[in-house]
Amino acid sequence: MPSAPERPESARGDPAWTAPALTPEAQTRNVGKTPIFFGPPLAKLTDGQKSTLEISGKINRTAERYLELMRHHGVDLTEPERRCIAHLCQIGFMSPLEIRELPFEVTLTRFECDALDKTALAAKLAAASFADLVAVVESLGF
Repeated sequence: MPSAPERPESARGDPAWTAPALTPEAQTRNVGKTPIFFGPPLAKLTDGQKSTLEISGKINRTAERYLELMRHHGVDLTEPERRCIAHLCQIGFMSPLEIRELPFEVTLTRFECDALDKTALAAKLAAASFADLVAVVESLGF
């Protein structure tokens, strides 16, 4: 079996450096410091944290809880329903308000495809929790 070509060694800070993908077994390993932009949501989340360690802990705890929410929430959708929601999400960033309005948006969209029942989809989404709606949007990559 031929071995993979050797990559030249590069270190963090080198423009050619890329972070290694984490395997499930290596998810707890320390990957070092990563620059991150603190927009308003992260600034609000970490408000009052005094040190890098506290900020990092807060972000990691929040991410862990978020991943658990995504694992346990969602709505069972058919492929036509997924395509309809993906069409609605194509506007780009989905704010929390836009996510909450998905049931209403389904009723307004002109999107059509075989086997799509927009009335049933809107009812399904209206009955879902906000966490379920977020999980649907996230599962579609938006």
